This record gives sequence, structure tokens and C-alpha cells, in this order.
Amino acid sequence: MTSTPVSVQRLNDLARLRRVRDRMDREYAQPLDVEALARGANMSAGHLSRQFRLAYGESPYSYLMTRRIERAMALLRQGDLSVTEVCFAVGCSSLGTFSTRFTELVGMSPSEYRRREAGAMMGMPPCVAKKISRPIRNREARVVEPHLT
Repeated sequence: MTSTPVSVQRLNDLARLRRVRDRMDREYAQPLDVEALARGANMSAGHLSRQFRLAYGESPYSYLMTRRIERAMALLRQGDLSVTEVCFAVGCSSLGTFSTRFTELVGMSPSEYRRREAGAMMGMPPCVAKKISRPIRNREARVVEPHLT
């Protein structure tokens, strides 16, 4: 059975998209934008965005922000850095955007998350802590109702 040129191109695109995703996973703290990622993959920005969404179900920017928030959650649990320091450590250049996106994905502000989660996963293997604390994309975070006593 021979591959058609379309399926070969699709496989090549998927390999390039995987390299783009791997780059975002490695370099999340660096200034990355879709144009730079597309140049590195020899694709146009529009083509990269469309193909990335088809392959992974979200835009490259959304994926990158999720990785950044995931890393921010780990740093906030450690408690060594302020929220502002965490914001810049994960590659965000705006504290407002970072806080808004964090709250959207996690369901609470970075400060509140740090208060609640500091030490909560102490002694837990990092791979388990990462799995159970993974941020939720696309506004699916649980709504935390204030507890009134």
C-alpha cells in the first residue's frame, strides 16, 4: 500500500506540530509567539494555528498558557516566590493577564491558590502532584463557592 501525497504531507505536518509543542514545553518561560513558532516549523502562522488546533484541540497560545500556569502552580505550592516573581518566572510579561488566566484555568486567584495549596502535596511524588493539580482548560474550572460560617 502506498501513501498518497496528502497523507505524507499530513504526517509531516504532525511531526512539525509535535516539535512545536515540545518546544513550548521546554521553552515555556521564553518569549514565544505564534509567528516565531511558525518560522521554526517552516509554516505560516495561520497554517500552524489551524493545524495545531486540529491536532491538539486548542490554539498554540492556549497550550502555552496552560503549560505556564501548570508550572506556576508548582512554584506557588513551593511558596518560595511571590506571585509577581512566579508570573515572570514562567514567561508571562503581564501580571494582570497571568492572574486572569490563572483564575480562569484553576478557579481561584494565584494568591488564594498559594494559601490553600502550600504544603498540601508535601511528601507526594512530583508526578502524582502534577497529575492531580493539572489546570483545566477552556473555562472548565470548578467554581469555588465561599464558605460562610
